[in-house]
Amino acid sequence: MTVALDTGVALAAADRDEPRHRDCVELLLGHRSQLVMAAPAVAETAWMIESRLGPAAETRFLALVTEGHLQVEDLTLDDYRRCVELIDTYADMGLGLVDASVITIAERLGIATIATLNHRDFTIVRPRHTEAFELIP
Repeated sequence: MTVALDTGVALAAADRDEPRHRDCVELLLGHRSQLVMAAPAVAETAWMIESRLGPAAETRFLALVTEGHLQVEDLTLDDYRRCVELIDTYADMGLGLVDASVITIAERLGIATIATLNHRDFTIVRPRHTEAFELIP
């Protein structure tokens, strides 16, 4: 089962002080090579890990990509159009590019499961390809 990965899970897995750290580490270990992350989410995650935990932690996160445990999916022009549509549609809740890109990539790849700690946004948004997302952990 392929899983779309959101920033919060990767950040919590990197930070031992996060309350959901253990759950997120287990999720990542349990889905090795089945994880897909939108490129904007990779950039956000790397920046947040580096700013909170330092460059060594950032390189450990990026090693997930270089070692093949995390597939990075770049956005196409159509994906950016879909992100704009989602951001406009859900403007009242402040859906930004990163969350919109996770949704867009999930739609394009037919992924119904999102690893996220942000249940609010991913519960409210109605994807095109499935009735609702399954949210883990």
